[in-house]
Amino acid sequence: MIRSVLALGLLVALATVAYADGLFWVVGSHATNGCEIVTSNPVVDGSNIWFVDGPYKSRDDAKLARSTIGACPKGNTGK
Repeated sequence: MIRSVLALGLLVALATVAYADGLFWVVGSHATNGCEIVTSNPVVDGSNIWFVDGPYKSRDDAKLARSTIGACPKGNTGK
């Protein structure tokens, strides 16, 4: 449980710090058991983040990509 909370906190921190870059990535997160859209190029560590796709120039592009990625669980796509 603590590991999941820390992983989610890390994702939020990474997204907040690099928001000004204007690029978006889709990541598979074990913490949320779904796919998240973040604004910082995350590091695949195998334990919390298990895949990364991107970058995309807009959040809408990332949302479209997330909907077509077979590894993203349908109905549980995170934010």
